[in-house]
Amino acid sequence: MSRLPASIKGSGRVGELTFGAWRIIIASRFTLSKMPGFFFPHNNMTELNGKDDCKLGEGKIHKKKQKAFGADLKNYLKSMVPHIESGIKTSSSRNVMLSAEEVIQWSQSLEKLLASQSGQSVFREFLKSEFSEENIEFWLACEDYKKTKSDHLHGKAERIYEEFVQSDAIKQINIDYQMREATAKRAQDPTHTSFDEAQKMVYILMERDSYPRFLKSRAYLNLLNQLQTSTSR
Repeated sequence: MSRLPASIKGSGRVGELTFGAWRIIIASRFTLSKMPGFFFPHNNMTELNGKDDCKLGEGKIHKKKQKAFGADLKNYLKSMVPHIESGIKTSSSRNVMLSAEEVIQWSQSLEKLLASQSGQSVFREFLKSEFSEENIEFWLACEDYKKTKSDHLHGKAERIYEEFVQSDAIKQINIDYQMREATAKRAQDPTHTSFDEAQKMVYILMERDSYPRFLKSRAYLNLLNQLQTSTSR
């Protein structure tokens, strides 16, 4: 059985899994599947020498090693799950526990999902797997913007516009031309409602598109199933 990180300590709370630990699992399932160049070493593999040999060898074993990688990852996760009832410190140094009841509530509406800090992060990992994390990042930036003091609005509005709204933004959100232009004008003379319309459009996009797929995703269903199984023990 694989060793757990030293930061994982037993809490004795059955039916709840730490969000931090689940985030590690979910992120691993999403991220590692996109990294075909990383494989677990095979004991019988002969070391290849030279660039030509490496390229040839990689081509021959690529698919075989991907399967081995998936199997090893699956076994590792299985070995971790029985212990994830423990506490694991999040980046904010707090233990955040997940319960089946909370995760079930996420399926009631996108609003309830985003009202949960854990829900936000799990949904964000899912959107990363679909290469659309800019939607939730923009939505969260708008929520933070609304709480900004008036004398700081201009600087924050400029950052949000440059990062998400302008036509060549690195994390450009999917809004139409008219909305983009209207948001640009509001950002020049910012108020606390400058991004409300664009935020609403992005929310509707997530609600109609990404959110239903999230509820059907293996990550969400596996998380819910594991929590319900732990509760019934």
